[in-house]
Amino acid sequence: MRTFKDVDSYLAEAPDEIRDRLIKLRRTIQKAAPRAMERISYGVPFYEYGGTGYKGRLVYFAAFKKHISVFLPPGGMLPRELAREMDKYHAGKATYRFPLDQPFPFTLVGKVIKELVKERDKRGTKDV
Repeated sequence: MRTFKDVDSYLAEAPDEIRDRLIKLRRTIQKAAPRAMERISYGVPFYEYGGTGYKGRLVYFAAFKKHISVFLPPGGMLPRELAREMDKYHAGKATYRFPLDQPFPFTLVGKVIKELVKERDKRGTKDV
């Protein structure tokens, strides 16, 4: 696995044809969760909010050959309509895959992140 020191270096190494999408995804996450801490974890961009360690994991994203994945750690509750919209991208327990041959739903992902932030703000930022 390639090691990156920060998200900028991850984006710089991304294939040209998807770099713009990744940059826009980064901005979408930053706008939806402006107080989240940006890091690299497991070799990919990661945002921590509302705690540290496992409880603070908000979202990861990664580029692949045919898709971009967004990883939402289990435990977040989404409103039913958002969960339904995300279902068509659901690929596994916490994995959502967005094919590169389709438009990326930045607005939808932004709404999801905002909801997760709102949920964490309601419950407080203590680790349990």
